[in-house]
Amino acid sequence: MDLFAEQREQALKRVQPLAVRMRPTTLDEFAGQSHFLGPGKLLRRLLDADRLSSAIFYGPPGTGKTTLAAIIAQHTSAAFESKNAAAIGVKDVREVLERAKGRLETSDQRTVLFLDEIHRFNRAQQDVLLGDVEDGVIILIGATTENPFFSVNSALVSRSQIFQFEALSTDDIRAVLTRALNDVDKGLGSYDAEITDEALEFLAEMCDGDARRALTALEVAVLSQVDSQRQADEYDDKRAKKPTGIRVDLAVAQDSIQRKAIAYDGTGDQHYDAASALIKSMRGSDPDAAVYWLAMMLEAGEDPRFIARRIAICAAEDVGNADPMALVLANAAVQTTLFVGLPECQLPLAQAAIYIACAPKSNASALAIWTAAEDVKQGRTIPVPRHLRSGDYASAKKLGNAQGYQYAHDHKDGMVAQDYLGVERTYYQPTDRGAEQRMGEYLAKFKQLRDGTE
Repeated sequence: MDLFAEQREQALKRVQPLAVRMRPTTLDEFAGQSHFLGPGKLLRRLLDADRLSSAIFYGPPGTGKTTLAAIIAQHTSAAFESKNAAAIGVKDVREVLERAKGRLETSDQRTVLFLDEIHRFNRAQQDVLLGDVEDGVIILIGATTENPFFSVNSALVSRSQIFQFEALSTDDIRAVLTRALNDVDKGLGSYDAEITDEALEFLAEMCDGDARRALTALEVAVLSQVDSQRQADEYDDKRAKKPTGIRVDLAVAQDSIQRKAIAYDGTGDQHYDAASALIKSMRGSDPDAAVYWLAMMLEAGEDPRFIARRIAICAAEDVGNADPMALVLANAAVQTTLFVGLPECQLPLAQAAIYIACAPKSNASALAIWTAAEDVKQGRTIPVPRHLRSGDYASAKKLGNAQGYQYAHDHKDGMVAQDYLGVERTYYQPTDRGAEQRMGEYLAKFKQLRDGTE
C-alpha cells in the first residue's frame, strides 16, 4: 500500500461512524444469531469446515447480515466479491461470473458472491445467477430484509440455505454498547466515558434489536458532550486531546434518540405479521395484546383505514351473531376513522378492537357462507322453488310462479314451515354463546314446526 493510499484509509477511518468502526471481524466477536451461528450450529459447522454453500441471509436491519458476510470473507479460502443489487446490472453480474470461472480454471479456487439487497434484482436478473449457482461456479450469499420466499426467485431459494436473522436481544445490545465504550482503538474508550445502568437499559430497549441504531445513539450521546472549543485548544505534541470524564445518564440517552423508529415495512412481512397478530389477539379474547398491536401499527405509520377494515372483518368473522353489536361498533370505527383521521381515530379503533376481544365468539355465520359458497361453486345450481319465485308480473301465474307461497306474518309467531331451498341443507349452526343461544332456540322451534313435531 502506497503512502497516499494509507493516508486515505486512515482519513476514512476517522470519519467512519461508530457502528462501522465497531463491526466485528471474527465469529467470536459477532453478537446474536446463536440459533444458527452458535457452537455446533449449522452455519458455524459449515464455516469451520470451509464447506459453505449458497445461502440467503434474511432479517431486519442492524442484525449483522452484511457484517457476517464480511467475516465470512476472512474465514473462507474462496475468493470473495461483494456487490449491492441496487447499484449493479446484469452486465456487472456476468463479469463476476466470468472471473469466477477463470479462477476455477486457473487455480481451482471457488468464488463467494455477496449480493446485498438481493430483493432489488428482478426475476430476470436473478435468473442470470441460477445456472452458475447450480453448477457450483459461485457460492451466492444474498442479503435481504424482505421475505425471500416472495422476493427471490424460487429456483434460487431452493438451491440455498435460508438463515433468518432475528433482532438482537437486549443482552446482546448491552454487550455491544459496553464493548464500544471500552474499545480505545475503534470505539469510544479514549473518551473515558461511562454510562449508567438506566441509560444502558434504555438504549438497549429503544433500538429494537438494531445494533447499528444503538451504536449511533451512543455515539451521539458521547460526542454531543464534547466541548469543541476545548478540543481545538488543548494540544499535546500537536495532537488534540480528547475530553474525558463524560457521563451518559438516562436524560442524555433519551435526548440521543428523539423518537423511536419502529422497523416496519408497510407492504412486507411486518405489515402482514402485525395484522395477523392483531386479528388473532381479538379472536383469542386478549384485549391487552390487541390494543398493543394496534398501537404498534399506528405508531409505525400503518394506514388506519387498513386497520379499520381488519377490525370490521374480525367482528363479522369471529364474533358474528354471538354479539351483533360488535359489527355495528366496528363499522362505526370505520366511518369515524374516515371522518376524523389521525391521531383521533386511534380512539374508536381501540374501542372497537377491545370490544371485539371481549365479546363472545362465533364463526357460525362465516362457516355458513363459506360452505354455501363452496356448494354453489362445486355442485349443481339449485333452481328457485316455484312458490318462492317472483309473481309480480302479469304472466307469472301462467308459469306457476308464487303459487302456494305462504306469507309468514299470517301465521302464529310469524313463522311458517315451507320449503325455502328445494333440498335438505344445513349451513347455519348457531353456537350456544351470546345472542346465538336465542337464535338457536328460535331455529329449533322452526325445525320442529317444519318436521311436524311441534
